[in-house]
Amino acid sequence: MEKKEIKKVLLLGSGALKIGQAGEFDYSGAQALKALKEEGIHSVLINPNIATVQTSQGVADTVYFQPVQPDFVERIIEKERPDGILLSFGGQTALNCGVELYQRGVLEKYGVKVLGTPVQAIIDTEDRDLFVKRLDEIGVKTIKSEACSTVEEVQRAAHELGFPVILRAAYALGGLGSGFCDNEEELLAQAEEAFSFSPQVLVEKSLKGWKEIEYEVVRDQYDNCITVCNMENFDPLGIHTGESIVVAPSQTLSNAEYHKLRALAIKIIRHIGIVGECNVQYALDPQSEDYRVIEVNARLSRSSALASKATGYPLAFVAAKLGLGYGLFELKNSVTKTTSAFFEPALDYVVVKIPRWDLTKFHGVKRQLGSSMKSVGEVMAIGRTFEEALQKGLRMIGQGMHGFVENHEIKIADIGQSLHEPTDMRIFVVSKALKVGYTIDQIHQLTMIDRWFLQKLKHLVDIDYQLKQYAQVSELAMFMDNTELMEYLEAPEFVSLLRAAKVYGFSDFQIARALGMESRMSMTEAGLMVRSWRKELGIVPTVNQIDTLAAEYPAQTNYLYLSYL
Repeated sequence: MEKKEIKKVLLLGSGALKIGQAGEFDYSGAQALKALKEEGIHSVLINPNIATVQTSQGVADTVYFQPVQPDFVERIIEKERPDGILLSFGGQTALNCGVELYQRGVLEKYGVKVLGTPVQAIIDTEDRDLFVKRLDEIGVKTIKSEACSTVEEVQRAAHELGFPVILRAAYALGGLGSGFCDNEEELLAQAEEAFSFSPQVLVEKSLKGWKEIEYEVVRDQYDNCITVCNMENFDPLGIHTGESIVVAPSQTLSNAEYHKLRALAIKIIRHIGIVGECNVQYALDPQSEDYRVIEVNARLSRSSALASKATGYPLAFVAAKLGLGYGLFELKNSVTKTTSAFFEPALDYVVVKIPRWDLTKFHGVKRQLGSSMKSVGEVMAIGRTFEEALQKGLRMIGQGMHGFVENHEIKIADIGQSLHEPTDMRIFVVSKALKVGYTIDQIHQLTMIDRWFLQKLKHLVDIDYQLKQYAQVSELAMFMDNTELMEYLEAPEFVSLLRAAKVYGFSDFQIARALGMESRMSMTEAGLMVRSWRKELGIVPTVNQIDTLAAEYPAQTNYLYLSYL
């Protein structure tokens, strides 16, 4: 079907609101609808979630507030008679629904063409057994595993592979039903849960402690490929990506590792036949360049939304256009209006995504983090250094924190155990551990967090300690007049320290607390005083834009951030 023949397209939306689904995929659906509108194509959206942008008036031409389930979708197809259907913009719910419609023969019955990635390619990535076989064909390593359909098969596979193992449910979103098992008892309990979500469960050899790396890859029907963004999990393998702090671009990979994984990602999606956007997730051995492919998401994901905002590259918009038959070389970046969609963004800044949890709202919930997702949202922060971006993000997660340091006291019964068994407070447990004298090597052994990240966190603790050495400033601020005080503050070593604190993400409030000013005045007053000092010393931020070529089009983007570097 040619582009000009496509007059009406059905888009399966992000489904009902629940953890791991819906809100995270609103961005991709809204972008796809924007692409259809630009082409003059009538869009039909099915989405029961009224709390989304994509269901707002004027975004889609026709909206059905119905469940994204095969029976409902078939009735709408019968009524609307669309020419094509987009499956990859509504998360796992939309993808599963589309696959079932295809297998039932509904799409063929009504002559509805699947736009973008073919359904067989989707099945190849979603069926864990098929996925492993497809990657074996091109010599790409996957985690040693076995697909099982009964608890007895799970037990046999686990004993053949040897504990510890991880169980994964096929066709499941957010790691539902997955978990690590160290013994028979844990295996049986996890298997029962996994089979409640899926008829197929994959038993895999555990690679806990390996790095988790992701690449967002785009391919058109002419076999042109680019990797738009690569990301690295702060936490090692064993914690779901949605539960982990994610850093873009990757910070701890060597040049050889980066390009090896990039080349593999392109090789994989060419072999599988993705058209549009997909996400390739790797486990990487921190002691060598050995790797395993964890999974390929043949759809837009949470990571895709993060990558789009982090790079200024509209992944979902471009993916929708590619699904309509365009080549990458024919498209412009819809944000910049000047750069081609056929280029890989280069980042001279760091983006950090931090999950948000509301576990206190749920009675009886376990606070431990693992391979099944519990977070209810996330924040994104941008800075010129990892430390700056991290501290900005920690101030936004709704836990009353001011950054990595200078927070209210957290009571931790056993720091060592809390490091080894991660919870939603893990990053602040690391902060506490560094303050009480744990070494980087000790924390690394307990958490398997890369030493590079731990060194950066230790750097923040060191700056905080140095600020505390100037506690007499708070006394001087109370008893000296402004002229005398500024002479003291203008000492080169203090100016240098104050500038470093701002470069690495300290808020004025944090600095004031480190200087001990809250004992002599309100923290609002103290923060304003620090702000006044640094402005007089010329320590002020600059406004940066993610894609500098977008400077001619300031109304087209909100991708701005403040930085002191």
